[in-house]
Amino acid sequence: MTRTPDKGGTARPSPPRPGPARDREGAVGAADLLAKASACEQLSNGKYRKDEATSVKCGAKGAVFWKADLDIDCDGQVTAACDPATDPAFHGDTAFHASDGRPLNAEKLPYVVVPAPSGVWDYAKSGVKGGGVVAVVHGEKVEYAVVGDVGPERIIGEASYATAKSLGIDPDPGSGGAPSGVTYILFKDSRVSPIEDHEAAVRTGRALAEEFVRGD
Repeated sequence: MTRTPDKGGTARPSPPRPGPARDREGAVGAADLLAKASACEQLSNGKYRKDEATSVKCGAKGAVFWKADLDIDCDGQVTAACDPATDPAFHGDTAFHASDGRPLNAEKLPYVVVPAPSGVWDYAKSGVKGGGVVAVVHGEKVEYAVVGDVGPERIIGEASYATAKSLGIDPDPGSGGAPSGVTYILFKDSRVSPIEDHEAAVRTGRALAEEFVRGD
């Protein structure tokens, strides 16, 4: 411990430096989540294939998860970053809507896209629903998001512009994203209401992540 002089010249202990974010906020770290998701039983009936990367859908107590790429979803409300000019595949709606009835705002709200139900996997049968809480892990970063949209039934590994940006991934809908190395952990039977309340998603996500890591 260093000592700093007070106004009278007497040395006194300096205040302790704050610890890492995990200690200050009680949040589970990326390494903890990845370790818990390192081995699991395959839940899906087969595999998803996208952009040369094969992803296997898996399940565990309290959550379902997979490791995949991250494609940028810019659908929903028209914003400066998300519109037909910035995203050739832009669609002005999302499967789940905000409390005012409008589509979600991909530029501002961290959300994840789940594949439409198919013979490979039906997200609803696994306790996953719109507004459900998701921990998205990339490198040493964890972003808590919600299930906000539904995509093609054979594609897995997609999240909103805001999710990518918060993880340090290029969020450009035309050229951004990550080719691999992103883990998605969806907490079963969870739901944030209203769906656009990101602070609630973070609070709920941290609590559920603690339970997931402990194995409760």
